[in-house]
Amino acid sequence: MAIVVEHDKRRVEILEKSFDLFCRDGYEDVTFQKIADACGITRTTLYIYFKNKKEIFAWSIKQFTLDLEKQLLAIVKDKSLSSEQCIRAICNHIIDAEQENHALFGVLLSYLLQIKKTGEDPDERVRRRTVRMRHLLSTLIIRGQNAGEFKKVPVKDVEELIYTLLESAIFRLAVLNQNDISSVKASINLTLDSLLER
Repeated sequence: MAIVVEHDKRRVEILEKSFDLFCRDGYEDVTFQKIADACGITRTTLYIYFKNKKEIFAWSIKQFTLDLEKQLLAIVKDKSLSSEQCIRAICNHIIDAEQENHALFGVLLSYLLQIKKTGEDPDERVRRRTVRMRHLLSTLIIRGQNAGEFKKVPVKDVEELIYTLLESAIFRLAVLNQNDISSVKASINLTLDSLLER
């Protein structure tokens, strides 16, 4: 009797187990064989789903950011929240996710540095993964300005400031190994307080 394999389900399982491996062992120390072993499959089977470790890592990061984006969209769609409350909730959610997955950002930093050594643009890679989140922030700022919650200030500048603060949390976690990043949350709250129409 033939075994029926649900390829989409297996692909997701491979990405989840790979994600855990990358976070635990780091990008450099994870091999294609380690991924196959962790998934309980052969390397040949793994090649059916992915061509190399770099592709698995990229898809793992994509899966992580897509899951995070779904959670952020749920916040934005909550009609009981004002624009200000949405931005605060989104920023808190992102920072909490950063803290929860701090090992990932150390691995991601190492991966981006490797990309840079090959001559590729790491900024372009990061922008592709964060463009929708940045768009959400801009949309909420505009919505808040139109509703009279926020002062009329350049939307791009405010979005960039908030995004920079979120990046600083990643830097503190991944590079400086600071687990307490409550000061970043306080800075975001201070930024939003200064935007409010009173």
